[in-house]
Amino acid sequence: ETRGFVKALVEADSDRILGFTAFAVGAGEILAAVQIAMIAGLPYTALRDAVLTHPTLVEGLIPLFS
Repeated sequence: ETRGFVKALVEADSDRILGFTAFAVGAGEILAAVQIAMIAGLPYTALRDAVLTHPTLVEGLIPLFS
């Protein structure tokens, strides 16, 4: 399945992820990675610059945060 979407709300000053939603088959896989970053208070760039597993849905975070 190739349909779905992801959306993130990022604070401009700190680059922290304030909110995230995903609607797709396997969205929980993406959500888990973002949730860890949010709990840790990491900036979105931590996910953008991460080396992510291939092929997985988590790779979709790279273009989202680029």
